[in-house]
Amino acid sequence: MSTTGLDVFDKTVQTTNIWLDEIMERIGPDRHVAWHVLGAVLRAPRDRLPVYDAAHLGAQLPLLVRGLYYDQWHAPSTTGKKIKKERRLDEFLARVEEGLHDTRPVNVRDAVCTVFAVLAKHIARGQAEKTARALPGEIRALWPSPANGGSETPARTRVKEQAAT
Repeated sequence: MSTTGLDVFDKTVQTTNIWLDEIMERIGPDRHVAWHVLGAVLRAPRDRLPVYDAAHLGAQLPLLVRGLYYDQWHAPSTTGKKIKKERRLDEFLARVEEGLHDTRPVNVRDAVCTVFAVLAKHIARGQAEKTARALPGEIRALWPSPANGGSETPARTRVKEQAAT
């Protein structure tokens, strides 16, 4: 039975909840924080990618997540604003951290790795690879490696290594 009466809404709620559940597995059991982490991390590369690539990434997202992604976005080509060009990881992480100021403390690097892993798992592989390639090397290093099916992120590998010792 449909919850909303519209299959498209039911599907996006279901898919969004799957994404949030995967984020909560890694950063803690708080759906509100997971939603904020998802938004803060998505908006950082959105504002850094060329407009065409940002739009293609947005098209891959579930409808609800797409709204979060485009929230408060002003395409540089329509506003005269320049694309954010954080080249260094610390600048990128500071941008994400700025988006998380209304939540409980979260390890920003782990948040980025987590959302990148969810993206790599759920969007088309070609789009995931294109998005990763558009990021500077230091930031791209947080994207899951395609060699391991996109499931391992530096943060997850670090957690496994710590558990093994």
